[in-house]
Amino acid sequence: MAEELVLERCDLELETNGRDHHTADLCRERLVVRRGQPFWLTLHFEGRAYEASVDSLTFSVVTGPAPSTESGTKARFPLSDTMEEGAWAAAVVDQQDSVLTLQFSAPADAPIGLYCLSLETSTGYQGSSFVLGHFILLFNAWCPADDVYLDSEEERQEYVLTQQGFIYQGSAKFINSLPWNFGQFEDGILDICLKLLDINPKFLKNANRDCSRRSSPVYVGRVVSGMVNCNDDQGVLLGRWDNNYKDGISPMFWIGSVDILRRWKNYGCQQVKYGQCWVFAAVACTVLRCLGIPTRVVTNYNSAHDQNSNLLIEYFRNKFGEIQGDKSEMIWNFHCWVESWMTRPDLQPGYEGWQALDPTPQEKSEGTYCCGPVPVRAIKEGDLSTKYDAPFVFAEVNADVVNWIQQEDGSMQKSVNNSLVVGLKISTKSVGRDEREDITHTYKYPDGSPEERDAFTRANHLNKLVAKEETGMAMRIRVGQGMNMGSDFDVFAHITNNTSEDHTCHLLLCARTVSYNGILGPECGTTEVFDLALEPFSEKSIPLHILYEKYCDCLTQSNLIKVRGLLTEPAANSYLLAERDIYLENPEIKIRILGEPKKNRKLVAEVSLRNPLTVPLSGCAFTVEGAGLTEEQKTVEIPDPVEAGEEVKVRVDLLPLHVGRHKLVVNFESDKLKAVKGYRNVIIGPS
Repeated sequence: MAEELVLERCDLELETNGRDHHTADLCRERLVVRRGQPFWLTLHFEGRAYEASVDSLTFSVVTGPAPSTESGTKARFPLSDTMEEGAWAAAVVDQQDSVLTLQFSAPADAPIGLYCLSLETSTGYQGSSFVLGHFILLFNAWCPADDVYLDSEEERQEYVLTQQGFIYQGSAKFINSLPWNFGQFEDGILDICLKLLDINPKFLKNANRDCSRRSSPVYVGRVVSGMVNCNDDQGVLLGRWDNNYKDGISPMFWIGSVDILRRWKNYGCQQVKYGQCWVFAAVACTVLRCLGIPTRVVTNYNSAHDQNSNLLIEYFRNKFGEIQGDKSEMIWNFHCWVESWMTRPDLQPGYEGWQALDPTPQEKSEGTYCCGPVPVRAIKEGDLSTKYDAPFVFAEVNADVVNWIQQEDGSMQKSVNNSLVVGLKISTKSVGRDEREDITHTYKYPDGSPEERDAFTRANHLNKLVAKEETGMAMRIRVGQGMNMGSDFDVFAHITNNTSEDHTCHLLLCARTVSYNGILGPECGTTEVFDLALEPFSEKSIPLHILYEKYCDCLTQSNLIKVRGLLTEPAANSYLLAERDIYLENPEIKIRILGEPKKNRKLVAEVSLRNPLTVPLSGCAFTVEGAGLTEEQKTVEIPDPVEAGEEVKVRVDLLPLHVGRHKLVVNFESDKLKAVKGYRNVIIGPS
């Protein structure tokens, strides 16, 4: 009788599997593979070799705290000659004496997560069992049978593998790109993402059911959307919007997700202070890409926060045009969420593809602060019964705005405001390029088209189906040149009289600082014209001078000023409102790379900025990070003061760890000039 088969060791073939599964950055010390695709292991036996006629090998994989076959979290399977599609399987690829090379495959719908792989050997009546090792299974955008399959290699590179990108901010008329280090393959991030899944309330309530449902990207996306905010759970980020961030870190300061996720883990899963919409979206993007779900951050300009789902934002204003009363329903200058790519077997055909997920805590969905996934296609079609949260997302891009002006006698008069359209310039980073891609057409049909009318009818969006009143008078806010941080500049109320009559009007033109979520700060400029004569078919431009000394102390870190014009014609009892958000451009951060960019060879980044203000700066510091270029964030402080017009320059040591194209992302902070961002692409060659 043959002697017992004894396993000496198991080689998890990290390098080969890492390359084949696009997980090389994760496979330095342990095995990380994608489902629905074969991976390799080599078994080294001692004493004697494996003999198919004598030895029987059976493998088992388990995940979660209470694995079971019924829930798909446990499988036992024998060594076989062929690989069976859609099931856990193992087959012999090669045998050299006592070394056996095997191919394994996981079904394309297996739950993702941490698995333990064991081997049972039996020879006659003898048997032994061995733990071969642990591996992490991820979603697989390269596998046609996986729910997250994406057929373009260029898109898979961008939406799963790229560790840096841009998030769009500013205003619809001046879009500002914020560089961001997603860093989904940086040290420890995958473990943090799995930890996030393992402390979500659904896992704590029923761990086995939660682990079983991790086979679905719809489920995982919804869990991540809830766990990135901490409103109902031990989630990652606490949101704050009141410009008071002294007991934490200002949302504008962050330049990447890695620092945030590491802080969360290092402080025992305590909330990190503070986030705003783009921070929530960026962290969600990091987590979802890390788990293998193709994901991108999107920005919607003039985004409506509609609490009661009536698709209407009503502003009640006093006679000066200032908003009164409840401010819970607002138009945000911009709002960010993420889109993830997946099929929707739970919905009717045609709703696969990009799904909107919004991790910013705004409204509860099924009792939890999360939002989505909802098919972007369903939003475009006005199909508001679609899971999850279609009415809220539809309102973000389509709500109507009505302005009421209170008159002397207390009654309310409707005002015309054609300057504010909700849902403009919906933006994301282009595939493979540092450019913006406009994806508004994926959310909305062309303005005034029959398809748009059909979508509004389906969504019961009655306001949008009423023809707009045409007025003979028009007003818009125009801007001059050179709206840079620290400068004085002019804006203009441009008024057009398209009628054949004379009109005598009263104009109030006012500028106030504003947060990106629409909350107004103090006034920083105002002008009033009492008897403004407008001749038939004429145009007039009325200037408003805005001074740095007026806005410098009240500008928020969004760098936004809202200019509002209210044109009143007492004789006709008519009101015309026009608004525009102005983004003040920060100075440029210049970055030079000194040395030859090669893997494992020290590099130096020279980072500089010129103080554009007429006053000195104090408390200045540069912060630098970049996946593949430096393992952790680095901060360099600059001695006080930095005089007006003076250039500051620092050097930062880098150690590139990976070959390829990387981004170095920089933040500059000081007392009067905050959250200035810069980046530089760095291509690292082999050592």
